[in-house]
Amino acid sequence: MHVRARFFASYRELVGASELEFEVPPGATVAEALSRLRARDGGFGRLPTSVAVAVNREYATPDRGLEEGDELALLPPVAGG
Repeated sequence: MHVRARFFASYRELVGASELEFEVPPGATVAEALSRLRARDGGFGRLPTSVAVAVNREYATPDRGLEEGDELALLPPVAGG
């Protein structure tokens, strides 16, 4: 099934793209999708092991199941002052 990943701020710079559509097997979880992303060439392998993720604009845990057309947003840590 197809899902779309969106990358923000430092993650966008790391992977060289603001979004990417890719395939995951039916029943895949957020953790499995992240693993598939990290296995790609380029900066994807440097994505941190602990990443805040939103699925369809709601924060999600690594064990959340995905469905066709879901959007994963990878959110880098933010520092404020």
